[in-house]
Amino acid sequence: MYKKILWFLFISPICFAQSFSAKDSLAVTTANWKLQDIGAGIIWKNYHFNQKELFDANQSINILETPLKNRRVKFGLVAADKKQTDTEAKRLLLPTSKIASGVNAIAAVNAGFFDTKNGGAVDFLKIDGEIMDTTRVINVPRLPTHSISAVTIHKNKVKIIKGDPQTGWEKKLKEKNVLLTGPLLLLDGIKPPLEKTAFNDNRHPRTCACITNDKKLLLITVDGRSSQSYGMTLHELTNLAKALNCKDAINFDGGGSTTMYINHQPDNGVVNYPSDNKLFDHAGERAVSNIFVLLKK
Repeated sequence: MYKKILWFLFISPICFAQSFSAKDSLAVTTANWKLQDIGAGIIWKNYHFNQKELFDANQSINILETPLKNRRVKFGLVAADKKQTDTEAKRLLLPTSKIASGVNAIAAVNAGFFDTKNGGAVDFLKIDGEIMDTTRVINVPRLPTHSISAVTIHKNKVKIIKGDPQTGWEKKLKEKNVLLTGPLLLLDGIKPPLEKTAFNDNRHPRTCACITNDKKLLLITVDGRSSQSYGMTLHELTNLAKALNCKDAINFDGGGSTTMYINHQPDNGVVNYPSDNKLFDHAGERAVSNIFVLLKK
């Protein structure tokens, strides 16, 4: 059930330094980001940092930016299927681009962790008040770090919240849309401690959501597992979010799942470089269980 997460934990034996210099911060803030207005008040930003600019590594970064109070956009979560029981033998997984295009999303990124064998989220997922999946943790004293924080959407207001390591905390949430995910990277500008694990300390493709100090929502993808883009540790991802003026930030599923979709773009709307085909192109999408979408009202 947890093969996907375990694969992340052990895929890379090499750890990287976690230092963040003034040079790195300046590189993010002064980069000549390519900007494109994709409509409804959403800006798409992307930039390729060379090895001398950021974290001593090539990095390809894409960002979706929108005001939190964007009256032209509906924020949402979409599952690949609507089956609700964990006893189903097989559940649907689909590429981010296919799920997003199926609901006519303006843009989207992959979202929560999932069961790569049987489908379905491995963490609590509620969409429009309907519980799609419950946290699949049995007989453990404390929940893993991807299960103790969440993104919530209620009355079109997006929040990143810290939860509780004890099982059952998520069932008390009243918001209509809840995605348990993590680890939490920033809360009120403070970096929560990250455990020393291969998942946190090694470079991988990453996806995350951030809320900035000036009340914008950022959805970020960092490509990885390629000489053209190394990927980031969670420490580096946190520092990137901090340099982007983020107040709150949370990690989504990453690795081969990391995908950003924008409607009407070439390559089925895939604008980053998903790594599941081990090529630096737009064709390496992995089928996933759920996504975060920006819909036109």
